[in-house]
Amino acid sequence: MQLTSYETASEMMQSLSAQIASELSAAIALRGRACLAVPGGSTPGPLFDLLSQAVLDWANVTVMLTDERWVPTDSPRSNTGLIKNRLLVNSASAARYIALYAPGLDHVGGARALSQQVAPNLPIDVVVLGMGADMHTASLFPGAPELSLAQDARADAVMPMVPVGSDLEPRVTLSAQALETARQTHVLIIGEDKKLALAQAQSLSPIDAPIAQFLPNATVHWSPV
Repeated sequence: MQLTSYETASEMMQSLSAQIASELSAAIALRGRACLAVPGGSTPGPLFDLLSQAVLDWANVTVMLTDERWVPTDSPRSNTGLIKNRLLVNSASAARYIALYAPGLDHVGGARALSQQVAPNLPIDVVVLGMGADMHTASLFPGAPELSLAQDARADAVMPMVPVGSDLEPRVTLSAQALETARQTHVLIIGEDKKLALAQAQSLSPIDAPIAQFLPNATVHWSPV
């Protein structure tokens, strides 16, 4: 694991957006296409704003979320709105987007159907992961009954998941196997609490700290504020 620290989140987003753009351009130059997987939530919004303006061959980039709430894509709870409004604009409007939602199916059947769409786009060239204070990443939640299945090496590309101890809606998530295909892994965290959680995760198993599975090959980007 490589830890890169920044004084501010703004500085971090500027640096990471430039690095991701460079890695995507290199992937396109080598293979003619690139796959980018990103998290939802509020933290990566400024990163998306910057990345959307990057000058690269976006028509040959496939974008997908690392995980998604099982709600229609036009729901305020869906991260698709974030992606469409802040990433797939400007130069990046030419990119291809795979939404992690299948109308008419529940999250279990939807995960199976979505795996057929996601699998042909693997391996991922660049993945950006977040991390919760509980050390979850994507929707790989510690304590979830589905976690061991999603971490199995034989898991489908997309797996169903229900957060533990909450009334939040079901999710679908890229499996650990799918996430581990990434050629470049970046973990994006802000705040002292997340830095402490990161240190704790390094001494725990992926069952207790799902982010731990991806740290050995990751660059962690951290800022205090």
